[in-house]
Amino acid sequence: MTKRTDQVASLIRRAVQTALSRGLHDPRIRGLISVTKVHLGEDLSQASIYVSVLPAEHAELTLHGLRHATSRIRAQLGRAVRLRHIPRLSFHLDDSIKMQARLDAALAEARGDGPPNDADVPPEEGSDP
Repeated sequence: MTKRTDQVASLIRRAVQTALSRGLHDPRIRGLISVTKVHLGEDLSQASIYVSVLPAEHAELTLHGLRHATSRIRAQLGRAVRLRHIPRLSFHLDDSIKMQARLDAALAEARGDGPPNDADVPPEEGSDP
């Protein structure tokens, strides 16, 4: 990416996050939605927006709602940023945060400092089992 595409991607990321935080009044769009990254085409005509949705059970329905609201988000984006042409938007789920949490949990378990299971903890001496 060039410096220009990086700057435009950053502008789009902030503007879309602001639009999402203000709400889109769509009952399908629920949970905590974070824009994790934006990839722009070389000609700045297409923007792929990656979002993370928590809790994960709302992710698919929220993504469907975001795809349905693309034209409204694009209109809000046009009012928020000063670009000659507003790129077409496509939304995608970003599972990197979920994968990072799983990796952190696996590393903690391997080190032995994960949350103890009741079955793994031996009873204290002198106490009834």
